[in-house]
Amino acid sequence: MINNTNNSNTFNSSPSQVELDFLAALLEPADATYPWNPADQESEAYFNELEQQFLSDDLWQEDELNKRSQDFSSQLDNLWSTHNVDTASKSHNLRQILMASLQEAFTVVPQGWLNTIAQNAAEIFSSQQSIGEQLVQCVQDMLPSWGADDLLVLARPYAYAMRSGEPQCPKAMITKLGNREWTSLSEVEQAKVSLAISYYALNELNSFQSES
Repeated sequence: MINNTNNSNTFNSSPSQVELDFLAALLEPADATYPWNPADQESEAYFNELEQQFLSDDLWQEDELNKRSQDFSSQLDNLWSTHNVDTASKSHNLRQILMASLQEAFTVVPQGWLNTIAQNAAEIFSSQQSIGEQLVQCVQDMLPSWGADDLLVLARPYAYAMRSGEPQCPKAMITKLGNREWTSLSEVEQAKVSLAISYYALNELNSFQSES
């Protein structure tokens, strides 16, 4: 019988010494003496020895470590301070823009009233409260005689509009008042107008966030 096997296609070579050494290195534990159980008595001695080796390095003496840690802490403090300043500045600018927008849109409403709504809206805009609760919180400071539940009832149309995406027209509420003075409005009318303005303010904040 003729053997047609081509010896050049047959893999009979034995692993080289390099391959054997590489395999042995893979199978060897990374650190057979590492104390995996910190409760063992040998663990404290092991870690103390590592610490001494670390501190004995000329590049990492105790004074140098203290200095580096202080420098690192200072850098973190500076970064955190810068972040807080930037955040506060952005929040302040946002409130100023919102106040100007409300004053332009609702000229018949007292400026102090509008500023309070703008400030409250900016503070609670990113909160986890429901839309109805946000609307109520925007106006409750100016309407102390009103209970939150009563204001929630008046806020329902606007809360539903924000959830469903169906637009409301807060300025239409002002148009219905005609040329009447703010002080001549009833508490119910003032509450309704305030909630309408709060709805407008929260929508403005949504627009600002989309643009940024």
